[in-house]
Amino acid sequence: MRLQSRNNEFSCHERALSKGPSQSSRFALNPGPGTLNLSWSQRKEFLMRRHICLPLTLALTLTLAAVNGVFAAGEDRNPLNHEIHDPDRPQPPVVDPGPAGPPVPAPSDAVVLFDGSGFDDWEAMDGSEAGWELVDGLMQVVPGAGDIRTKRTFGDIQLHVEFKTYPDSPGSGQSRSNSGVFIGPYEVQVLDSYENETYPDGMNASIYGQYPPLVNASRPPGEWQFYDIVYRAPEFDEDGEVARPARLTVFHNNVLVQDNEELVGPTSHRQRQSYSPHGDVPIRLQDHRDDPIHFRNIWLRELN
Repeated sequence: MRLQSRNNEFSCHERALSKGPSQSSRFALNPGPGTLNLSWSQRKEFLMRRHICLPLTLALTLTLAAVNGVFAAGEDRNPLNHEIHDPDRPQPPVVDPGPAGPPVPAPSDAVVLFDGSGFDDWEAMDGSEAGWELVDGLMQVVPGAGDIRTKRTFGDIQLHVEFKTYPDSPGSGQSRSNSGVFIGPYEVQVLDSYENETYPDGMNASIYGQYPPLVNASRPPGEWQFYDIVYRAPEFDEDGEVARPARLTVFHNNVLVQDNEELVGPTSHRQRQSYSPHGDVPIRLQDHRDDPIHFRNIWLRELN
């Protein structure tokens, strides 16, 4: 990449520092031939060199910060730099996603997990018959009946789930239409987060206990919402160590709320869990024992 100043032209790679980037913190400052991989510390030093004009430095710094997962408001999104469920983390800005629509048709190559006809593809966590109810073609949580999961297991997937929070919930915070979409041990939270504040890493569309959503795109209770989730499974080496962490991208009501986030381990309530080697995993829907939440139109596409 070549940067033009008023009196001279120079190339980024000619200003590179001699020390190579770390494997865990590489970023391609790319834009053509001569791509240079720099660590964050190297990028910071590089950008602050006095021969780069201030406006350009500021623009590049903001761009690099965004790539490193920083809120527009400046929050560091690395879960390891925050207490789990810290109520003082900034609340994501509210975005109106537009009106709800009809069910999103499944693509021709989709595996349909629920089409309103029954629970043939689902079971209770002990392998027995699923204890939720079929009501007017909708899957309804029965509080106290326990979680349900798919009978099949999956690797990398694109998952579509539609849900509706309970309009007459007496609860607040985490007790207001709480559920979750789990891909194995990794949860995307379901909650009524419309005018209902809770800790940001536990609100609707959060990667529970790790990443708040970039924005709050929740609709009012009683209106249909949906997630489109891209799950990239973790990889483990022959010793059982993580070679590549799990990653999640989430669209909530067509709004990007999780952008290829790297999970630090399984999601959990008030604790950090370490990875344990696993292969393909089931999809699980949570019974949080409060409100009769509804689900419909659940399908996925296998990506591997």
